[in-house]
Amino acid sequence: MVIIIGVSMMIPAGVDLFYGNPDWKIFAQASMTSIGLGGMACLACRSEIGPRVTARQGYVLTVFSWIAISLTGALPLWFSSLELSFCDAVFETVSGLTTTGSTILSGLDALPPGLLLWRSIMQWLGGIGIIVTALALLPMMRVGGMQLFQMESSDRSEKLSPRIRDMALQIVVIYVLLSLVCMVLYRIFGMNWFDAINYGMTTLSTGGYATSDLSFAKFDSSLMLHWVAILFMFAGGLPFTAYAVLARKRDFRAISGNQQIRLFCLIIAVLTGLLTVRLLHISDDGFFRSLTMAAFNLVSVITTTGYASGDYLQWGPAAIMLFFFATFIGGCSGSTSGGFKMFRLYVVFTGLRAHFTRLRSPSAVVVSRIDRHEITSDIYNAVTVYVFLLTISYISVSVALGLTGLDLVTSMSAAATALANVGPGLGPIVGPAGTFQSLPDAAKWILDVAMVLGRLEFETLLVLFMPAFWRD
Repeated sequence: MVIIIGVSMMIPAGVDLFYGNPDWKIFAQASMTSIGLGGMACLACRSEIGPRVTARQGYVLTVFSWIAISLTGALPLWFSSLELSFCDAVFETVSGLTTTGSTILSGLDALPPGLLLWRSIMQWLGGIGIIVTALALLPMMRVGGMQLFQMESSDRSEKLSPRIRDMALQIVVIYVLLSLVCMVLYRIFGMNWFDAINYGMTTLSTGGYATSDLSFAKFDSSLMLHWVAILFMFAGGLPFTAYAVLARKRDFRAISGNQQIRLFCLIIAVLTGLLTVRLLHISDDGFFRSLTMAAFNLVSVITTTGYASGDYLQWGPAAIMLFFFATFIGGCSGSTSGGFKMFRLYVVFTGLRAHFTRLRSPSAVVVSRIDRHEITSDIYNAVTVYVFLLTISYISVSVALGLTGLDLVTSMSAAATALANVGPGLGPIVGPAGTFQSLPDAAKWILDVAMVLGRLEFETLLVLFMPAFWRD
């Protein structure tokens, strides 16, 4: 993973060299450093047998890989002409790789093209890294109900099977193709190629980094660009395993019959309708523009992309509360989105339904299913643990941010947006019209941990703090 990060740095190095920006030297040096460190690690750990990752090793591999790529990815930002502190460089990198989208940078319109491109590349790599990690490692580690992917792959072993590897390769190909289609559509509907490439990478990865301080409001005059973004943010919020099944079986029911996708569509439709009615009430915009703005901002938040097309905090208290709760919902399991995820939400709903059914008929035998698979007590327990850890983590991060001197709204919304990997929070400081630059360094380090914690599904990171985990 460190080598991949290092090789990727050569792309912005080439762009800066083409535009005559001296930062190309920084990217080239950071690239060689990363490739060298990763190469030495590979040589030191080489084996004729090949990698055999067990569940226990999977936890360590996942956590330390994300730490390693966050530190190496920060090198070009730290040594660039922006003169960022190490804390700010790491924050921007962690936010990019976890596809959170929170930023400490301003004046994006005047930044060197290589740096803008590197931010987008980090989010694009983070997006595909999240999907492959969720598919290959989290199921065998039985994290947060991710056993769903073992059901879909018919593989319940504690090793990476050839079938899982094949599906991971299919997903990478699908991810690349969707990214290219998004870029081309952006170009067709009015963006220049540089913006189209950058926004294409950060849209499908549901990351939200922009090339302008205005974010997507830069293209406010083109509603068609907004609908392209809505389409591909929505696509990034769907389970990529469903795309792989669709490509293999040519059966659209892989999408239309998926229970969590149905729930995802229902929630988006209802909330978009409510926001559209609200916009028609408070503005003079016509129905189509109100629908576009409502759908764009809602899909951006619920898929944890974080684009902003105007300041939705001006839409009134009801809209602000709706966006706050949408922050936690997230997309589908196996997508690039963060948040609670539709799979867990569906499991919670079915659990509540089964509970109330037993209250009415204590002797009833209730079997809950999702996509023809039984929701076992194992999955219910995993989701229950996830809800508990999410609650405790949210309270802990909010209190910790408050202790750094932040006000209540900033602390609570920054904690929510970091743990859910959304990007913008609420209030004048970390809201859609602000940046995280003015936060104390201590708050930024706390948010770094929170972003990784939320991206790794809590258990993956927290289990490493148990002494029993390290005992033989």
